Amino acid sequence: MSALPILYSFRRCPYAMRARLALTASGQTCELREVVLRDKPVELLKASNKGTVPVLIDMDGTVIDESLDIMLWALRRRDPFAWLTPMHANLAAMLESIERCDRDFKAHLDRYKYPDRHADADREVHRAAGTTFLRTLDAQLDQDFLFGSRTSLADMAIAPFVRQFANTDEAWFASQPWPRLNRWLQQFVESPLYERVMHKYARWQPGAAVIRFPD
Repeated sequence: MSALPILYSFRRCPYAMRARLALTASGQTCELREVVLRDKPVELLKASNKGTVPVLIDMDGTVIDESLDIMLWALRRRDPFAWLTPMHANLAAMLESIERCDRDFKAHLDRYKYPDRHADADREVHRAAGTTFLRTLDAQLDQDFLFGSRTSLADMAIAPFVRQFANTDEAWFASQPWPRLNRWLQQFVESPLYERVMHKYARWQPGAAVIRFPD
């Protein structure tokens, strides 16, 4: 039994970022363990043999090693900003949008950002393919956010991946004809919530002092 849930995280990973966003919004305190992905701690690998982040270990020992599941776990305990109940549509519609991001867009993002890691990946082809999803988001942003005039689960689950795509070539991204998408992303990265979850922490080592997150 642990005094707090334990979250293994890596600051720049978009999957870990979305988990930290939901934990912060819900006010669910965890013990944060920042890891280095090229040298993963044995404790992380014992908890989940996937070897990826985020991984959350609940106080009863239950392991959650999918980022969206961690978001839902936190928000179903406390959802003060109503991320799970958007102004338009419903949770099922948001999960469908997130699935398109995670399944299709993420595959093109990886091959656009890291073409050397994927055999025969054509960076320009995958950038063009990724814009199909981005144009869909831009068209959906007839209000400030994807499902209305306030933030929802979909915004916070998708924005970290759009940010990663945009950062691959910032000038190109800013020049594209999707002003609403640019405004939405800018609002995300300038928000106090984003600043809070992107705070830098030292690499976790066994025996280190507990880091409470959110602090």
